[in-house]
Amino acid sequence: MSCHVLMIDDNENDLLFTRIALQRCGVDYEVRGVERAQEALQMLTTDPAHGIDLILLDINMPVMDGFGFLRAFEALPAEQRGHTVVVMLSSSSDPVDRARAAGHACVRGFLSKPLDKTAAANLIHLVHAP
Repeated sequence: MSCHVLMIDDNENDLLFTRIALQRCGVDYEVRGVERAQEALQMLTTDPAHGIDLILLDINMPVMDGFGFLRAFEALPAEQRGHTVVVMLSSSSDPVDRARAAGHACVRGFLSKPLDKTAAANLIHLVHAP
């Protein structure tokens, strides 16, 4: 059974490299990428049966940053959030960003860009963690 991943990142190259790491890591990931957090929220709200297992979320994006997305995502009704977990995937090494991310119940991890194949393969364990 595949794991459905939604990547949210405003950088086309980061979306491409992350997709490649996910596709080459040996786990059956079905990957979709969007460049705007608002687009991701719209998708989640218009289709409560979206089936997204994992969101890989960048922090620094225009209009709505990753933390704005987290606030909006956590405010969604439970049926729209589903069982989706979030992993921050950022170039930020700021401990304040890590602490802020950890303060959100839906966030299960914080990884640094670029995502490598080993980290990509291990994401499945975060999705299926209790």
